[in-house]
Amino acid sequence: MRKLALILFLLSASITSMSAQNSPKEIDWKFLSKVDFVDKYFEEYEAWYLFPEFSEPIKKLDGKKVKIKGYVIPLDVEDNLYALSAYPFSSCFFCGGAGPESVMSLKFKAKPRHFDTDDVATFEGTLHLNTTDLDTFNYVLQNAQEVE
Repeated sequence: MRKLALILFLLSASITSMSAQNSPKEIDWKFLSKVDFVDKYFEEYEAWYLFPEFSEPIKKLDGKKVKIKGYVIPLDVEDNLYALSAYPFSSCFFCGGAGPESVMSLKFKAKPRHFDTDDVATFEGTLHLNTTDLDTFNYVLQNAQEVE
């Protein structure tokens, strides 16, 4: 009887552990601000750009499921292009002088609902650290979906 109880306990613990591994890590914008930027010249654009140097804790989340809350900024609704920002539009990266670490691209898993500018929402998805594509943000949330 004790062996059966021990086996059931271990089975339950391993299922709980596996479930925790698959659940997204909740992050916030303060965590994502742990990045430095250096000026780097890009030949193909003949211009200098801020190039991210991500901290080790952030690098560990590259390719991992995360959950984050922010302000939705529709960029091109027809092409399904949205950004998520630490700040409302009036003080975000585009208008208010916040840094590039305060915004991320949302690449939706499925067509999202209608969002108005500055809707506050929480999303889950796979975090991708972008250091090569100058046409998108340094943080990209792939397979994004809105959650409660």
